[in-house]
Amino acid sequence: MSHTAKPQYENNKLMKRLRHQVGAAINDYQMIDEGDKIMVCLSGGKDSYALLDILLGLQRSAPVRFELLAVNLDQKQPGFPEHILPDYLQKLGIPFRIIEEDTYSVVKRVIAEGKTTCGLCSRLRRGILYRVAKETGCTKIALGHHRDDMLETLFLNLFYGGKLKAMPPKLVSDNGEHMVIRPLAYVKEKDLIRYADLKQFPIIPCNLCGSQTNLQRQNIKEMLQQWDKQFPGRLESMFSALQNVAPSHLADTTLFPFTQIHTGQIMPEGGDVAFDAETHSFSLSSATQNQPDHPSGHRQIINILDSRQTTSS
Repeated sequence: MSHTAKPQYENNKLMKRLRHQVGAAINDYQMIDEGDKIMVCLSGGKDSYALLDILLGLQRSAPVRFELLAVNLDQKQPGFPEHILPDYLQKLGIPFRIIEEDTYSVVKRVIAEGKTTCGLCSRLRRGILYRVAKETGCTKIALGHHRDDMLETLFLNLFYGGKLKAMPPKLVSDNGEHMVIRPLAYVKEKDLIRYADLKQFPIIPCNLCGSQTNLQRQNIKEMLQQWDKQFPGRLESMFSALQNVAPSHLADTTLFPFTQIHTGQIMPEGGDVAFDAETHSFSLSSATQNQPDHPSGHRQIINILDSRQTTSS
């Protein structure tokens, strides 16, 4: 393969992989139904640009008919380039709405200087998007969260919230009126970075969030990125765990009837193996398993608690 042909080959592989992963997530979780009107929340970041771009491609070949409405919330951050998204969406020739709400001033007034603004900003933004979805008759709200976002949320809840809880691919909104979907659930952030560079999306930085340092999520992100470099396959193993839960081997009495267990009973996820030498194995999900750059059909064996790995590194 020539030097000029190789980059194009890799780009084609990337586009094919992302399209396949998004299609697999939509299918696995039944995210889109016939006649849906989907509000694609566009922030101006790489993830939401990629989400819209891939959904537009799938819309042309999908077996079901669905509409897309791109929606951006202009939160009146100082220096926000108001022309970029309208210009981009007009060139695409798709329906869109720009909602102007000054949540920036609200957040700055309520949150003390130096404190994390993400929580309040997110709640305000979510409420406005729910309202707009109702006004426009949208049946689904598509967000650009990807696989790494979901894993970061898992560890944030584990370390700081005392909950074994992540970010699901599909969930009913807080007010119970809307269905929120995350079609990028199977997609790695590093692939989205490459895709944004390939497509030359006009990225708009989030000054409100990006100006803050030492955020808990950023610390978790850096931890996961380090693990991904040091222990290839670990993030895949962790995401596989989100799809392979054993309630009888946790400790939540509301999730599993521990009080009703008796001797002689066969447990659904197996019996006690606390004193056995376990081998931690996982099988990649269908979204990852069949990718061109992954050894399809191989089972990877990863012991993430192996002290020899840690020592040798």
